[in-house]
Amino acid sequence: MQKHSFEKRRIKCLLLEGIHAKAGAALHEDGYTATRTLPKSLAGDALKTALKDVHFLGIRSRTEITEEILDAAPKLTAIGCFCIGTNQVDLRAAALRGIPIFNAPYSNTRSVAELVVGEAIMLLRGIPEKNALVHRGGWTKSAEGSVEVRGKTLGIVGYGHIGTQVGILAEHLGMRVIFYDIAGKLPLGNARPVSKLNALLAESDVVTLHVPETANTRNLIGRTQLAHMKKGAHLINAARGTVVDIDALADALARKHIGGAAIDVFPVEPKGNDEEFISPLRKFDNVILSPHIGGSTVEAQENIGLEVAEKLIRYSNNGSTVTAVNFPEVTLPEHAGTGKCRLLHVHRNVPGVLAHINEKFGRRGVNISAQYLQTNEHIGFCVMDIDASASEVAIDELQTVTGTIRARLLF
Repeated sequence: MQKHSFEKRRIKCLLLEGIHAKAGAALHEDGYTATRTLPKSLAGDALKTALKDVHFLGIRSRTEITEEILDAAPKLTAIGCFCIGTNQVDLRAAALRGIPIFNAPYSNTRSVAELVVGEAIMLLRGIPEKNALVHRGGWTKSAEGSVEVRGKTLGIVGYGHIGTQVGILAEHLGMRVIFYDIAGKLPLGNARPVSKLNALLAESDVVTLHVPETANTRNLIGRTQLAHMKKGAHLINAARGTVVDIDALADALARKHIGGAAIDVFPVEPKGNDEEFISPLRKFDNVILSPHIGGSTVEAQENIGLEVAEKLIRYSNNGSTVTAVNFPEVTLPEHAGTGKCRLLHVHRNVPGVLAHINEKFGRRGVNISAQYLQTNEHIGFCVMDIDASASEVAIDELQTVTGTIRARLLF
């Protein structure tokens, strides 16, 4: 456990996978000068070695943080996922080690929405197939099968932050927008909710997917669902690779039931840029295949870099865990600093911990000027402001509280 407050310049931060330079700059500007950046992901022993003395880690989607990796990183205090998804991290294992995980769920929303709308236009015009033919020296100048998006129906599966933006952009182009979501959502513009997924599939000229990766969304679009789509309709997936049954889609394309597709995410993706991408979809000229770049724009990566870096800084400086995906969310006022210190106590969510802390502090004469507690299924997070003169006594007492996972001291 950390018994003394660390100087910022001694806190080691590691940023992997080419995270935008704005992230490192934000950390440096706040005093976290021991920041190291690497352009690629790490795995296995290389990752364990790199994390041996690291306090804050930044990753994107390729770095797998398993329980085994966490066990090899005893000083790790928080992880920033500089992306939307966090399925590359064992969230429960991290929480049980007192490590909050932060991400950027909305910073690339616009970038993904723009790509989806652009792909809808390309698919309805038949551009992917025509482009492939011309690259091979062919020339088929014809309007057959090429239609405007105006007046066509876009079906959005998952009407969240990205889905709603896709709908607004599509309406500006004159498309009719319908959507399906398992939760009741307020329609924006003229979008219309549809109560059943199959009803949306049957009505849409283009179907676009914007759902998270869960057990319920695995192969959400399979043979049965593809059969419900209009003959010649198009499918776009910029959500998660497991949402579409790729073999079923390949079969529907081969039978020409599906007119075309645009797929940005896949169930299995190359670990690096030098590894070959394998998929049955490669043989189809009428399919746009992109390497998981829906949110990969300069603007999105800059926004993500700043957002996640700021969350790490707030947690380190202040103890705030707002928007942490695996941790109780505690919203905190600014840490006063002068004459005061702040204690951060992560513990297993068992009865009596708060009473135990207060009893110990009361017995030792430690006055608590402010106290905050939130819990989730696995852990509790308690934050206390006390007089700096009592910091040594307080941190020693916290280490003896039953169920303690981690205690930190901030001056």
